[in-house]
Amino acid sequence: MDLKAETRDFLTTRRARITPDRAGLPAYGTNRRVPGLRREEVAMLAGVSVDYYTRLERGSLGGVSEEVLEALAQALQLDEAEHRHLFDLARAANASGAARSRARRTPAPVLRPAVQRILDAMDGAPAFVRNGRLDVLGTNTLGRALYAPIYDSPERIANKPVNTARFQFLDPDAAREFWGDRYDRIAHDAVAILRAEAGKNPFDSALTALVGELSTRSEDFRRLWASHDVRLHRTGTKVFHHPAVGRLELDYEALELPADAGLQLNVYTAVPGSPSDDGLKLLASWAATRATEADGAAAEGHGVQAGAPAGSPGPTGRPTTTPTERDL
Repeated sequence: MDLKAETRDFLTTRRARITPDRAGLPAYGTNRRVPGLRREEVAMLAGVSVDYYTRLERGSLGGVSEEVLEALAQALQLDEAEHRHLFDLARAANASGAARSRARRTPAPVLRPAVQRILDAMDGAPAFVRNGRLDVLGTNTLGRALYAPIYDSPERIANKPVNTARFQFLDPDAAREFWGDRYDRIAHDAVAILRAEAGKNPFDSALTALVGELSTRSEDFRRLWASHDVRLHRTGTKVFHHPAVGRLELDYEALELPADAGLQLNVYTAVPGSPSDDGLKLLASWAATRATEADGAAAEGHGVQAGAPAGSPGPTGRPTTTPTERDL
């Protein structure tokens, strides 16, 4: 990622959305050439010179102090996600050459067996672990069943984790069926999460490749990427339109994994006694039926009866495992 261009465009778009009235400034005249604040107005609010702010907006964050960054965040009325993004950009701009080389060589975090066991132990709620690029690294049985349209998408790359952004923008018809009237909101949030990740890990080559592919193949992604919005994904409610069980309105909590930097555990729950709670029970039954059918098909293909003990050859020639392990 081009840090200077990213910084320039982020600050420019944030400045453009703040009107003089919103900033508590008098608006002199009616022929303003900019949609938001002028550079000199931001500089005044931040307590820096116009020349210094102009240098910052051109992408030169090298050597900038935390005090100036805080003043700038306040002047531009940044929310928490934007505040973090600004500091991430400054941190990256001030990273040494050795630090940048080390970041490029750092292997991507993987799902540890202990974390997969935690997922498997959560048998009453869909759960999955993802990274900042929106790769789904592991699920439990219900999580795999909930995300069946993503796993079944023709845009899924074989032998690689499914990626929810690829599903969203490269299989848009299926995504619209899955998300319903919240498709646009989900699309915006997906891009905002990727944009925030680009600020935290600007030297991630896999992220650069993903953004490049989506920008090339999706006009919607290009438009949303140009907005430079960022978002923290922590808690909320999502509505799914599952092909097997119908509408599911689920609350979610996102929990960072401190031992696995960049990974987070997402868990969905339904209000007890609600139609969505009943829908999750139906989803569990559907997932169990699919697993039984898959076991039967695998057994026939390998000359092993369905219900054979664990350790019998599975559909990949490996010992039979849980549905989650087999699907992933």
